[in-house]
Amino acid sequence: MLDLFSLQGRRALVTGGTGPLGRVLCDALAGLGADVVVSDLDQDLCDQFATELAEKHGIFASGLATNLLDDDGASRLARAVTGSLDVLINNAAFTGTANIPGYAVPFEEQSDEAFMLATKLNLQVPFTLTRMLAPQLRESGHGSVINVSSIYGLVGPNMGLYEGTQMGNPAAYGATKGGVVQLTRYLSTVLAPGIRVNAFAPGGIARGQAEEFTERYEKLTPLRRMATEDDFRGVVMWLASSASRYVTGQTIPVDGGWSAW
Repeated sequence: MLDLFSLQGRRALVTGGTGPLGRVLCDALAGLGADVVVSDLDQDLCDQFATELAEKHGIFASGLATNLLDDDGASRLARAVTGSLDVLINNAAFTGTANIPGYAVPFEEQSDEAFMLATKLNLQVPFTLTRMLAPQLRESGHGSVINVSSIYGLVGPNMGLYEGTQMGNPAAYGATKGGVVQLTRYLSTVLAPGIRVNAFAPGGIARGQAEEFTERYEKLTPLRRMATEDDFRGVVMWLASSASRYVTGQTIPVDGGWSAW
């Protein structure tokens, strides 16, 4: 049974690989034996983390820096990933708290420019990378694409959570993360049977938010806490491996029960 989770001999690309969630996802795959390509903005950080992964897990890891907001950023990254590829994790994204002018502000102040930036990184980039890397994923014989959505791609925001804080909930975040859910369904059908495509939808991650927000959020969560990045280790291990070999087109909420009521 444990062999179902083995990724020995397989190779994975993780975008946003040096961020808090990306580091956990990379570490989870490397822990199963996968060679990992860490992609993010800073080449030195990518190389440093790749070295850490290789030393810790005895796998081959490399760094590949790309600015995915450049006009040809996604296509440049895809062309740089030569050779075999078994797993693609589309993790790079603007979160709901990204510091972009006109983004996480009251609705009337949200800008078209911020909306389009989020659309490019959160939705267009996963489309482009999956399209361009599909031949390599298909050739592997067990290609798996894992998209990172959000609970706000599944449900609308409860704006009462934010009252009395400086926090906001950008329309672009929910719209693009909802788009990721539908893109996942679409890709799962057009790339079948050679490539499986799934997503997971994280609940709110504790990252030093306002105390009022955290208390309200936890009261509305059946497991009575916010997530940590480590809570998503298991779902990516499952979706990347043969343990989920008959699963495709699904978005798995990992939210402590938030979306259950």
